[in-house]
Amino acid sequence: MSERAAPFYCPYCGDEDLRPSEEGHGAWECAACNRAFQLKFLGLLARGLQHHDGGGEQI
Repeated sequence: MSERAAPFYCPYCGDEDLRPSEEGHGAWECAACNRAFQLKFLGLLARGLQHHDGGGEQI
């Protein structure tokens, strides 16, 4: 069984002072900007990630 995934920084202010919230699974609180947010894993993409290179244009 895996552990809960933790965010590295607040999506609003970018600070790293985050704590799990009591609001439920995936809920976090930022002490720096006083915001609460929730993370949710939606699933895996069936086709995977597509990588497109720019075609050989060099600077």
